[in-house]
Amino acid sequence: MTTETNKETRHKARQQKVKENVDARIAAAQEEKGLLLIITGNGKGKSTSGFGTVARAVGHGLTCGVAQFIKGTWDCGERNLLTQHGVTFHVMATGFTWETQNKEADTAAAQEIWQECKKMLADESLDVVLLDELTYMVSYGYVELDEVVEALNNRPSMQSVVITGRGAHRTLIEMADTVSEVKNVKHAFDSGVKALKGIDW
Repeated sequence: MTTETNKETRHKARQQKVKENVDARIAAAQEEKGLLLIITGNGKGKSTSGFGTVARAVGHGLTCGVAQFIKGTWDCGERNLLTQHGVTFHVMATGFTWETQNKEADTAAAQEIWQECKKMLADESLDVVLLDELTYMVSYGYVELDEVVEALNNRPSMQSVVITGRGAHRTLIEMADTVSEVKNVKHAFDSGVKALKGIDW
């Protein structure tokens, strides 16, 4: 038997073991329920990932709703696209909280959108709900953590929810089915590069 044949035989044996392991895990995963996904961390791409999940769901014919906190006043490429495919958006009108510097107004604006979030989280017709940048609202005290936990716990059993934003509260992380942390390694903006339409926003 040649060296190349030996390598090929060993490779096939390794891949067969991998396949058996994956097949066993798939067979064991029988529970069906809506998922709670949290995408947090200090890196770029959390909202993009959340919108990617919504786009995937829409591609499979699912019904989706989105609430946007923080970046609400920006032109949003994802919103421009997804509204054309029936995705409902609720957008916080104040934009970045550091621009308004008015806690009372920001709290009122956050609460207005949060009331829409609670309606979405009670709506059995919605398969996927994206709560974009909700983590900040909880951190700033604009939305009560207990209210968020209650709404998530009482949502329809097959409804999936994606929450994005830095500094996700540990309670939400513990509740979540899947948590991803986006790490900042390098960002063009830190080098003085202007945010690019279609890439950064």
